[in-house]
This record gives sequence, structure tokens and C-alpha cells, in this order.
Amino acid sequence: MLRVAIVGRPNVGKSALFNRICGRRQAIVEDYEGVTRDRNYGQTEVYGRSVEFIDTGGIDVDETILFHEEINRQVEIAVGEADLILFVADGVCGVTKEDEMVVRRLRKVGKPVYLAVNKIDTDEREGLVFDFLRLGVPDVFGVSAVHGMGIADLLEKMVEDAPFLIEDENPGIRVAIVGRANVGKSTLLNHILQEDRSVVSDIPGTTRDSIDVKIEVGDELFTLIDTAGIRRKSSEKESVDKFAAIRTERAIERADICLLIIDSLDGFTTQEKSIADMIVEKGKGCVIFFNKWDLVHETRMEHYIKAARAELSFLNHCEMVIGSAKQGRNVPKLFDAFKQVYTSYHERIGTGELNRLIEDAMQRRHPPMLVGKRLKVFFSSQVSTAPPQFVLFVNNPQLMVESYRRYLMNQFRKLYPFKGVPIQFKLKKRTVKRRPEFLPSK
Repeated sequence: MLRVAIVGRPNVGKSALFNRICGRRQAIVEDYEGVTRDRNYGQTEVYGRSVEFIDTGGIDVDETILFHEEINRQVEIAVGEADLILFVADGVCGVTKEDEMVVRRLRKVGKPVYLAVNKIDTDEREGLVFDFLRLGVPDVFGVSAVHGMGIADLLEKMVEDAPFLIEDENPGIRVAIVGRANVGKSTLLNHILQEDRSVVSDIPGTTRDSIDVKIEVGDELFTLIDTAGIRRKSSEKESVDKFAAIRTERAIERADICLLIIDSLDGFTTQEKSIADMIVEKGKGCVIFFNKWDLVHETRMEHYIKAARAELSFLNHCEMVIGSAKQGRNVPKLFDAFKQVYTSYHERIGTGELNRLIEDAMQRRHPPMLVGKRLKVFFSSQVSTAPPQFVLFVNNPQLMVESYRRYLMNQFRKLYPFKGVPIQFKLKKRTVKRRPEFLPSK
């Protein structure tokens, strides 16, 4: 999906332009003092292409130092979120010193910038656009957010200029490297690539953007997505940290498999639980890597894994690898795990085989009676892969108690492990059509 960040000074009409294009608002609000307050997200279709617009808050500070600080913050967020940047200026006010500063900063971004000169709503005001040509932005459009004038031409130009943003035809196996801040995600990526592609430091939260890197291991192609760390809510002191979490969620959505990195010293925390829940909710494959094993002493790997599986019972289907990103210990095992999980992610079971499995499991252990009724499964079928999803047609979905659901799931995984992959079982009530009554002939 193409993403466009709308930036500019306050009161130039950014939100009006956003609302004109999208017609709806979805806001994320920050209450931190001195931080740009609002980010509104809107998704719409532009000439047959799905585009998400990000309406950013205005830059409104008086002191030069603070102004530069807010410019950097604003641009950093825009760069992290967007593919294109739409800079909005006020045509009536003309070019201001603040506009010049914003454009100078945007030139260093390396992403296409489009300039919308707003409030050009009469023929007399069309000449005001020429003053903005001196800013050096190649694509300048006079628009009126209130009346909708000139917006179609602007959108058409942005979509035409962005063919490079079409989804990669051959990304290979897409792996999102996720985890808390400072658990070694970038260190692992750098070791794999044998170069410093990601900035590494001891300060949590160094990586704030998602970085896609293609790599070929053996005869298999991988796209590795290095993401920003997710901090606890109480330590989100900057607006960019909120958006780092958003970008991590989007990276999970884009991936086939997530590599959840855990600090071996800290173990599994509530933050990892939150990330794991997100991975399961999005239906993605998962491999768990316990990093920094070089700092652990007097503990055997097999004992650590056994304890981890007891603690992470809901992720017992995942492959667990212990190693050190810094030393490269057991890193090659991760790629074997990725391939195994990817195969399971796309595995399909025949309908006949699946129904025999369910029937045998129910014969070994009958469902419990509830208010005089017992669950019956009439038919089951796999309806999709990536992740594997199964539908069970039953007499009454409410008769499926959680303990019996777990039993069926465990029986299923004994024969079909689906290593590292969440299995989705959905119950659907079978509607039985009544036979038509016999009607005597006249």
C-alpha cells in the first residue's frame, strides 16, 4: 500500500486536505508536552490504487532551537511512516521562512516530495503559486482543500510517479525480526549480513524504522525485516516510539514468519507476551530465538528450553533456538527453522484425511454432555493456508467447551505438527434443510 505523509505549518489546511481526500478520520493522540499532538490515518482508493494518508500535526514553535528540534521530529515520523511526502503551504500567506526550513530538511529525506499550495480557490489567486517555485520542489500544485480544486491532478501525479512501490514479485520468505528494544535484533541482522547495515548501540530504541534486506541462504531467498523495539507504555517518552510500535505491527502483517528475539537473561516478560499475542492474532508463523546466551552461565540449554516450554505453553508449537547474535552461535539454525515453518505455513490436508482424524479423536474421547446435548461434528475442511484454517460444521457451536477444543487441537498436532504455525479452528453450525411435506395430488 502506498503511504503519503501530509506535513506543514499549522493552519495551512492539512487536515482540510486530508478530510477532502479521505472523507474520514482515525486519530492517534499524544499528550506529551512539546510533541506533535495528532496523527490521523485515512485509507482511500486513488485511481484504482489503495493509498493511506497520514495527517500530521502542525509545527508551531517560536524559538529557533525548538523549531529545528520539532522539524527533525516531524520529518523523522514522516520518513518512518510514508513512501511519499505531501508538503502543504498557504498560498495566501506566501512563502515563509518556516516553509523554507521545512523544504531544506525534506530534501535530505531521499523520498519524493510534492508541494500543495492551498487556498487557491479563485482565478485571481492562481498567480500566487508561482512564488512557491523558488522553493525548488519539482512538483507544485495549486489546490483548494475547501472546494476540492486541483486535488485530482495532484493525486494523479503522485500515483503515476510511484510504480516502484508496487509489491515485490519475489520477496522469498519474509521474516520480521521482532522483540523488545535492545534484545539484539540489529546485532543479529548485522551478523547475518556481515556488515553494519543497521545502527547498533547499547541504548534501547536505536532502530526506529523498518529495514528490509534480501539475502540468499543456500538456494532459498529471504527478506529480513528489522524492526524498531517495542517499549513499555510507561517509557514511551517520544512520539516516534509510538510509531515504532505501529511500524512493528505493520512489519508483522507483511511477514510470513516472525522471529521473536528474547533476552536470555531477562527471559519471557509481559512485553514478549504482548508481541507473541500479536503474532498469533495476525496468524503468522513464529520462531523464538533466545539471544545473549554468551552472558548466561551455569545453565544447560536443554534445561533452559524445558523451562521455557513450560512457561510458554501457548507457544509450544514454535521452534526454539538458543544462541548469541554477537558471536553468531546457532544463527544458521534459524534459517533451517524458517524453511520448516514456511513449509508448514502453506501445508494443506486432504478433506478425507482430516475427517478421519476428527472422527478417531472423538471416538477415543467423547465430547461432554451439556444440558442433555452433546457436540457433533458432521464435516470438516481446510479452507485456507498461510495460516492453515479449518472449519468444523457442528450441530451447535456452543457445545464446544474450551477443554475439548484443546483436546482436539492436541490430537491434531500429534499427526500434523504444523511447526511454528498457529492453527485456526472455526465452528459453523450446519443448517439442515427440512424435507418438503408430501402434498397429495389433486
